[in-house]
Amino acid sequence: MLAALTNTPRDYAWGSTTLIAGLEGRAPTGVPEAEIWFGDHPGSPARLGTDGNPTLAEWLSAHGTDAETPARLPYLLKLLAAASPLSIQVHPSKAEAEAGVAREDADGVAADAPHRNYKDDNHKPEVIVAISERFEALAGLRDLDATRRLVAALGDSAGVRALADSLEGEGDGDGSLGGDASAALRRTIAWLLSGSAQNTVDDVIAALGTAMTAEFEPEIAAVRAIAEAYPGDPGVVVALLMNYVSLTRGEAVFVPAGVLHAYLSGLGVELMAASDNVLRGGLTPKHIDVDELLRIVDARPDAPPRLAPQPVAEGVEVFAPGIADFELWHITSGADDERRVPLHGPGIALAVAGEPVVRTASGAEVSLRPGAAAFATADEHELVISGAGEVFVAQPGR
Repeated sequence: MLAALTNTPRDYAWGSTTLIAGLEGRAPTGVPEAEIWFGDHPGSPARLGTDGNPTLAEWLSAHGTDAETPARLPYLLKLLAAASPLSIQVHPSKAEAEAGVAREDADGVAADAPHRNYKDDNHKPEVIVAISERFEALAGLRDLDATRRLVAALGDSAGVRALADSLEGEGDGDGSLGGDASAALRRTIAWLLSGSAQNTVDDVIAALGTAMTAEFEPEIAAVRAIAEAYPGDPGVVVALLMNYVSLTRGEAVFVPAGVLHAYLSGLGVELMAASDNVLRGGLTPKHIDVDELLRIVDARPDAPPRLAPQPVAEGVEVFAPGIADFELWHITSGADDERRVPLHGPGIALAVAGEPVVRTASGAEVSLRPGAAAFATADEHELVISGAGEVFVAQPGR
């Protein structure tokens, strides 16, 4: 089976009022359009075709029998359009999610309780590919020596000195001295989010206004913008510890379990494991469980987790992070081209440019425009994409 998928945008406050409308070639609605979900997730299942047809979740529940046609997809594909920063967050591993949901169930925490951390027993690794000319994100914790240089560039106020001392293993952290880089970063994050560091947070945010450093000019500019969106939020200073990533069109980051991240601005295609599990670390009015966040966060500093695509054929590449839940194929084609994508599970094709046509060996065919998607069952075995355009295809990983 091959069928068109439709859904309506989610109106989260951080969403852009123009990016999705611009992609689809229509006038803005005047309200934020943050995400469009193409999948069967119960939070916003896509519909097969037009109103009156079943949702993808309903269809899979009725027809899913095996690995080729599962009752639930292992992934969720989205368009994401950010005009202001999303929360700093981290996702658990599969084992952590299973233990967390069992623990909260045993404790009687209601499924819809605002302080519940674990909505399900799955992990939530994710990849996002920029489809705007620029997409800004924070991803992972920066090399500690570099972060110390950045903090030094903020000046010599009391708050800046306190932050610098904590990163050295001294001052207002947990009282211990020394330790490796991950221990210093974990200790500093704990302190910043504890509620006892607000004077330091306010002082460091004020210091951002006069910071002068060529080495970290993009990082400082990004955190200044975050501070304008979330004045006084401790997450602003947590953001100073993180890698700033500026993606150009077609570039991607992959965020595995435990890695702190936040998307800041831009339009992207996002693919994730099907889960709602989020532990937040700032830039949000929602619940923050500092102890649980610190238990699952990977505090080791590292380079930004960029994910380069693997070339498959002319005009065909795949973002493959090496997990079973998903991989993301990227196809570009000219007016007279045909590109082939083998299916090894149920797939979703999403167009982001041109007017490509997706067809299968069974003779099914769907014409797509930017922002439109189609669902294919695994028994179609292959998608053939023709005509001038650009398409992303989500399917299970191998």
